Amino acid sequence: MSQFIDRRQNHKNKSAVNRQRFINRFKKQIKQAVSKAIDKRSITDIYSGEKVVIPKKDISEPIFQHGAGGQVERSLPGNKDFITGDRIKRPQADGQGGGSQASDSGEGSDDFIFELSRDEFIELFFEDLELPDLVKTKLTQIKTRKTVRAGFTTVGTPPNINIIRSLRNALGRRIAFGGKKKKALQAAEKKLNKMLKIKSGSSPEIESLREEIKALKKEIKKIPFIDPFDLRYANKIIREEPTAQAVMFCIMDVSGSMDETKKDIAKRFFILLYLFLNKNYEKIDIVFIRHHTTAKVVDEHEFFYSRETGGTVVSSALELMSDVITERYPTEDWNIYCAQASDGDNWNADSPRCQQLLLTEIMPYVQYYAYVEILPRHHQSLWRSYQVVKETFQTFNMKNINNITEIYPVLRKLFQRKQHE
Repeated sequence: MSQFIDRRQNHKNKSAVNRQRFINRFKKQIKQAVSKAIDKRSITDIYSGEKVVIPKKDISEPIFQHGAGGQVERSLPGNKDFITGDRIKRPQADGQGGGSQASDSGEGSDDFIFELSRDEFIELFFEDLELPDLVKTKLTQIKTRKTVRAGFTTVGTPPNINIIRSLRNALGRRIAFGGKKKKALQAAEKKLNKMLKIKSGSSPEIESLREEIKALKKEIKKIPFIDPFDLRYANKIIREEPTAQAVMFCIMDVSGSMDETKKDIAKRFFILLYLFLNKNYEKIDIVFIRHHTTAKVVDEHEFFYSRETGGTVVSSALELMSDVITERYPTEDWNIYCAQASDGDNWNADSPRCQQLLLTEIMPYVQYYAYVEILPRHHQSLWRSYQVVKETFQTFNMKNINNITEIYPVLRKLFQRKQHE
């Protein structure tokens, strides 16, 4: 009888199924902790995991048991404080310890602390966000390569061996090659038993049958349990599929009116947006634009860490965005998005120019435009000009961020996933 012994090492994530089941069960508490986590984080540790504290009352299981039934009045031996018929006051504490605070009645237990990995944190953080109205434009002619399963093959690498299919082939081969021999063996053994009942001792016929049986058993044993011919490997092919091209323009005001507090909020907002885009969309271009009196396209590092500053001319960024769209991103092939962060301070004569650029050269060609105004003392001409754009285009949205705790709620409102029919 053949035996298979699995000597494969347990994977480091061997409890991944149970872990995911736990996250799904307590997703409400975990998502609340994840939402609050961003308030305490700096730009440098946005990628780290998070410890989630779940109160014991949320993970306790209900217990049902049969009571004695009826009304029972009795006094237990050793009782010096009560007699039959006394009423006992309800205890003030529920007997649970609060971690640092001890319980004065009964035994307590601490809250449960669950630590999320970096990937789990990011997954929950951006779970219900999406780019609005993606794939309204036509699919790009550039194909994306995707690995898909395509049956089985006779060649491959050991990790791709399909055990069930290989054992099925081995069983079929053993039946095919050994079936006739097993039938011949059964017939010879049956004939030998009949002859032994008729004749006693040995005879040339009996010896011949014994030799035949011995030879058949030897031939059957020669058939291997599994042969390299039986092995089947999972076949994977690369399939080309059309994909929707999308580009996100990130426009940040770095003028003199944007002090360090405002810039920190703006950077946090764009970092969350950047993580969201990279987490949920594999094929997306991101164009970073910084502006004061002039605007320029920069790389990711310069966008977040450059100290360059100056006056404020917002239209310079919008003009540059329009030029980049014309040169690099034809609107018939690309889904175009934009997110702009500013404190609303702008040269008064420039705000009408921004309004005109949005109405005529940008909004007719973008899928969605999000404007965030950071710590405004009061709304100025730029906000009023953008309100006209919002009233004209439903794909334009604008929000305030008054403190650091509003960054994530504002991001969620701007990119909330719609309920598709």
